[in-house]
Amino acid sequence: MRKLATVLLSLCCLPLAALAAEASAEPAATAEPPAPVDWQSWHAGNSVSDLASLQRGARNFMNYCNGCHALKYVRYQRMANDLKISSQVLEADLLAPGSGNLDYISTALPSADAVNWFGKVPPDLSLITRSKGVDYVYRFLKTFYVDASSATGSNNLADPSAAMPAVLSDLGGVNQAVFRQVGDDKVFDHFLTSVPGSMSSAQYDQFVRDTVNFLDYAGEPAQIERRSMGIWVVLFLLLLTWLSWLLKKEYWKEVH
Repeated sequence: MRKLATVLLSLCCLPLAALAAEASAEPAATAEPPAPVDWQSWHAGNSVSDLASLQRGARNFMNYCNGCHALKYVRYQRMANDLKISSQVLEADLLAPGSGNLDYISTALPSADAVNWFGKVPPDLSLITRSKGVDYVYRFLKTFYVDASSATGSNNLADPSAAMPAVLSDLGGVNQAVFRQVGDDKVFDHFLTSVPGSMSSAQYDQFVRDTVNFLDYAGEPAQIERRSMGIWVVLFLLLLTWLSWLLKKEYWKEVH
């Protein structure tokens, strides 16, 4: 009798088990793929009032960018004064060999070698954020990927066929770009990191933000002073407007 009850119970549970299996399998069958990465909505979010970020950005630029790019409108001494960099640190870590404190920040890369290696002379970056915008520079540094058909072995989403190689891949990693077919076009979907870099994703993102922040400063070193002065100018104009109104009222009181 006990065996018969056990058999009947197991038979009754079979449909429930089948339904449970179908229910658990249902989400996997209807699971949607992850949303594509909207890299064009990325923002630098930098602030030229962040002195520590500017100091790190100056270090990043001199170590990773100055080998090919110059800042022909920025002097070493002006940069050191604005960013509160001591003369000892400037001379030991930032000043290029053979350069003086009052020299403009140039690059040691000969133009002929640049054309031979990259097909063009790397641009001066003094005004890159003013001409392209800080968000463009941020996206450019974040969207390099492997491209075997390119002369440099890499490509870029923000600037396709860019002559610049992925010089920061040792920090951010080597990325493979995954595209999806939309009609007759291939649209970027997401990145796959094939070789991890020495930095985590958050660390590399901070590295790029600091570098972009420094380039934003280089585009107009006096912008912080200009903005702070602008507040006082507006307040002065408001006061002058009020005084002018009082003066007009005094002159015209007999007329009215």
